[in-house]
This record gives sequence, structure tokens and C-alpha cells, in this order.
Amino acid sequence: MHTPDDPNRYQEVLVSPMYLAGTGGAGDAGFAPVAHWPHHALGDTPCQLLVTSPDHRIRIGWFGDDFELWKINASEDALSAPRWTATFNHVTPPEIIAGLTTALARDYAEADAYDDNAPFLADPSLYWADAVRPLTDAGWTRDGGAEGGTAEIISPDRQAGFLIDNRLSGWDEETVTLWAGPPGWGTRAEAVFTARTPSHLIAATAAVMADSTPVIRERHQIDRRLEHLVTLAPVGPTAGPQVSPAPTPLDVRRTAVTQAVHRATRAPRTAADLRVMAARSRTASSAQSVSSSLAPAAAARPPATSPSPRHGR
Repeated sequence: MHTPDDPNRYQEVLVSPMYLAGTGGAGDAGFAPVAHWPHHALGDTPCQLLVTSPDHRIRIGWFGDDFELWKINASEDALSAPRWTATFNHVTPPEIIAGLTTALARDYAEADAYDDNAPFLADPSLYWADAVRPLTDAGWTRDGGAEGGTAEIISPDRQAGFLIDNRLSGWDEETVTLWAGPPGWGTRAEAVFTARTPSHLIAATAAVMADSTPVIRERHQIDRRLEHLVTLAPVGPTAGPQVSPAPTPLDVRRTAVTQAVHRATRAPRTAADLRVMAARSRTASSAQSVSSSLAPAAAARPPATSPSPRHGR
């Protein structure tokens, strides 16, 4: 863990595996695929930023102070109850959320307006293996020690997994969990999907976890309890060209979500202990850096208009 006066504290590094890289202090990468959709800043409410498809059938909520940082769902129409819901906790790298939001943006673009057969409303496959194919293709293997009625696929380093719980039968039951990192509120990333989530959307999320491309973080953003599990390489002339283009901290800080981060750090913490702990995990220095880097870009944009613990392992 780097002390506040450590000159390497803010050094940018390439982190692998990506699923242990944490949030990086902002969630911009998760919103990037839907940057062209309507954004609704909800102020001092639990859901501080809501991004919706133009017809409001897809909703992407960012809860800046919560343990469950992202909630994403889709409905047959704007007023219907969600057909399915995906929830991501405060440790989940935003690049993983971007896997889902990218697939949703593509599905929406391919669907006709108000199409009941839109891909993002499709029934899940009868075969759970369809949702995990990106992982098995990448060498993840089935864990023979999973409880009866469940199936689990484990990464080669055994630091991440995909759990399917077939014991639950209700459509609103949370039947699929993607996880990474040791158990603990600050170390384990979790993405949870309800039973009716289309399999191709889960697979798109899983595919990002299977990707071996490193992501960029500042050194202080790596949890000290995970340092021995990740590989860090300084970002420099020799390292840069060897990786696929990925959002840098300067890139990802230029969207509206960082305004919500700025507000969240100044709001009084009056929620339950778990929410307080999650909010404190985003350091004041990181929040200040994010908000200051966003200010010029935010000033240049016209104001947005509005059209209308997870269980431990």
C-alpha cells in the first residue's frame, strides 16, 4: 500500500488480470457504450445517475454511495416491471459493466421501435453452457466441488468464477453470479443476474472477464489485499504499444458520471453501515482528481434534458 507521500502513488500501471483491478475511482467505461442515450442526473438520491434507452425500456442506474453500485434492467415497455435485472457491486471494474452495456446498445440498435422480440428481451437459453462459453473457450474449467444443484466455472488462477444456481425457479430469482477476488466487501467483485436475463447478455459480460488485456489504473487504486494477486507493469513507451487501446483515466473521466462522483463525495453519509463503507472506499483524493479533470469537459457540454451483501463466497 502506498503512503500519501509516495511519489509512485499516482503512477499509471497496467493491471492484469483485469477482474481484480477494482473500479479505478469512476464508472465512466460502463457508460461509454450508451453515451448517446438520454442521461438523467437525479441529484441527492440513491440512484444519482440514470441512463435510459430512448424509449426507456432499458435502464442503467448508478448508485454512487451504495454497495450495489450499478443496477441494469429491461422491460417490455417503459412502465412495465423489469423482465430481468443485473446488479454489480462497488468493487466490479467498470470495463466488465461495459461488456453488458455494449451488448445492450447493440441489441437496441438492431431492434425495431417497441419491438416485443427485441434481443434484450429474449428468453434465456435452455442450456446454461451457452452463457459461459467465452469462459470455457478461454480455459476456465468446471469446479467439481460445487454444491448440488449448482454449477461453477473457475478461472485458471482460481481467483474468479461463474456460478449458476439451478435450485431457484422463480423468474425474479438471482440465479447467475460472476465473481472475482477473495471474499470480503472490499475485495470481491460480483455481478448478479436474475433468471430471465438473456444468455447472450451474460455471455457478453463474461467475455470481458475472459479477456487477458490489462487495464490502466493508478497504483493507489489497487487494494493492498489484492496486490499479491495481480501483475503491475508501468505504462510507458515499451508497454503501451503491446496492449489493445483501452480507456485511460483521462479518457474515462470525461463523461457525466464523474459529476455524480463529485456530488457523492460532498453529500452527508446517513445510510446504513454497508453503504458508508462502500462510499469511504472511494478515497477523497481520487474523487477530487476525477471531478477536477471533468470540469472543463462538463462546462463545454450543453445541459442534459430528460424526456419524460451480496452473499460472500
